[in-house]
Amino acid sequence: MRTHLEFTSERFGGPEARPNSINDTIFGAELAEFLSEAFRAKGMNGAVIEEDWGWIVELKADPFHLWLGCANYGDLSTWLVFIEPSKPEIRKWLKKIDTRAEVEAVAQELEQIIVNAGATNLQWWSDPDSGRK
Repeated sequence: MRTHLEFTSERFGGPEARPNSINDTIFGAELAEFLSEAFRAKGMNGAVIEEDWGWIVELKADPFHLWLGCANYGDLSTWLVFIEPSKPEIRKWLKKIDTRAEVEAVAQELEQIIVNAGATNLQWWSDPDSGRK
């Protein structure tokens, strides 16, 4: 399941880029706000929350929480956006919920938004490929 998108874009970085107020080595406020506006236009929540590792863009809460995480990935022209949940199935109470269809729909929409914004060098990978445990 493709959940992590790395890409290159000068649009969201540069000398005027705002650092994270919690961790000033992390950038991506402009990217989070851009994605928030794009997904709001598609009828999703779009609330932006700052975290110490970057930003969350909330998409929806029902039947499960679906959100994007984003931040710079090295320099100020390389970015990473990941979709959560990043697993094909989650548990909510005693019920199992298949996330694949909704996560793939967000992945398709995300890719289109990023490509239309002029991003290059797009590379997708899955959660196990991210090295996260």
